[in-house]
Amino acid sequence: MWLYQGKEFTSDQVHNYKGFVYVLTDNINNKKYIGQKRFWKKITRPPLKGKKRKRRSLVESDWQDYHGSNEKIKLLVEAEGLSRFSREILHLCNSTGEMNYLEAKEQFDRSVLLSEEYYNGIIQTRIHASHVKSLK
Repeated sequence: MWLYQGKEFTSDQVHNYKGFVYVLTDNINNKKYIGQKRFWKKITRPPLKGKKRKRRSLVESDWQDYHGSNEKIKLLVEAEGLSRFSREILHLCNSTGEMNYLEAKEQFDRSVLLSEEYYNGIIQTRIHASHVKSLK
């Protein structure tokens, strides 16, 4: 279950958002992980009979079951189950650029690379001013 502003967040609330920035918290040692996840993914299907163009569409991603891309967290979830982590949405984002910016901002503001309180091991992003114009 994902929480947003203290309440459960469901598919019905996704609307037109592209994705979100989140924090995972390890319920055993209180270590955290800051990341981002998209609500939608692109799929490509073969062309219809007699046509040449591939069919592309958006479908809901696996965001409801997602527990981050960090290898340590993946191993902990596999070994001990999903209940080890609590998941909270920090920001709902209208664009990928906005999502990249807010994730990096949270990571830098919290000094995730300098602190032993976080599982994060890398901060990697490219952001242009036009990506975040809606935040101004």
